[in-house]
Amino acid sequence: MKRLLISGLMCSGISFACAAAGAQDLNTLGVDELYELAREEGQVTVWSLSSRIAQIEVAFEARYPGIDLIGLDINSTNQIARLVAEQNAGINAVDVLYLSEAPTVFGQLVPQGRLTHYLPPRIEGQIADELTTPLATHRLSTRALMYNEAAYPDGSPITNLWQLTTPEWRSKVLMEDPTQRGEVLDLLTEISLRSDEMAAAYEELFGKPIEVADHLDGAGQQFIQDLFDNDLILIASSSTVRASVGDKNAKEPAVGFMTYSSMRDNEQEGWALQIANDVNPGSGILFPAVLAIANNAPNPAAARLLIDFLYGDDSDTGGPGFEPFGVAGDYAARRTIKDSPDALPLEELNLWQIDPEKTAAARAEILDLVIMLQ
Repeated sequence: MKRLLISGLMCSGISFACAAAGAQDLNTLGVDELYELAREEGQVTVWSLSSRIAQIEVAFEARYPGIDLIGLDINSTNQIARLVAEQNAGINAVDVLYLSEAPTVFGQLVPQGRLTHYLPPRIEGQIADELTTPLATHRLSTRALMYNEAAYPDGSPITNLWQLTTPEWRSKVLMEDPTQRGEVLDLLTEISLRSDEMAAAYEELFGKPIEVADHLDGAGQQFIQDLFDNDLILIASSSTVRASVGDKNAKEPAVGFMTYSSMRDNEQEGWALQIANDVNPGSGILFPAVLAIANNAPNPAAARLLIDFLYGDDSDTGGPGFEPFGVAGDYAARRTIKDSPDALPLEELNLWQIDPEKTAAARAEILDLVIMLQ
């Protein structure tokens, strides 16, 4: 801190250039010290995978007067493309990225030096080590099979993923376009990596071993082809998927892959979304949503202050910084924050936790397959 103050005096006030030069010191500062520097910067821009950033904007500005939070709701796929394009053009306009797509983020953006790791000092030791590198996880999110529990009050109509490839469910399975939404591509990639499990599930449902086409590699890829051949419906908007599956008044509604936390809007939207958790061999994937600082962020102190705020306070809910994300289907990486009582406990979720390195290695092949099948 002493070095920062001396630098500030030499620069006739704490400027962006001075704060950037002291980035290593910024990582060790407490909240009050960061706030003093952040007020000089005056603003912070975040790209967020969640529209809930609008609630954070109000809470953050109330907690830290004098700092304008500019929150943009941008899905992870578009965040990645925009960051690369802007940085390649010498534009440094964003401070914080809140995104998923760990296979691409960890495998490409981090090695290319486009993102900076930051974990607030006050929460060190409160997050499992494997969720702190190469970037810090904020929460664990999902892409899971969801159904309409108003239409199916006795439980999910799907108990085996291969049912989705049968005539009964033709044109009645929805997901976002995996060529446009990376988390969905990660879901299909994980299914391809679980070929042994998918083969066993096939034999359980149909009573015979699976036959895999010569041009495909394993039962997982065969499932993807059969799903597309069964007139899988691809939708551009996640909200459309949720509304189509969850509408309480729908007759024989479809099922769909979406985030488990979609059920948070059930009451407000008149939906009846529920996770199909008891599905063989799995209901979907669990993956990290991470927080990172953009390389050459224009407001580095405010960026760190915002990330600190997003991790929540020391209450069970995390307070206003985390409460918008503390809904059924989202699981705080900071395990001092309690999960929503309306959701299944994390350890009971029948979801595959992705291995970003393995997913990254297989992703391109599955993308090619999806493009061929569309």
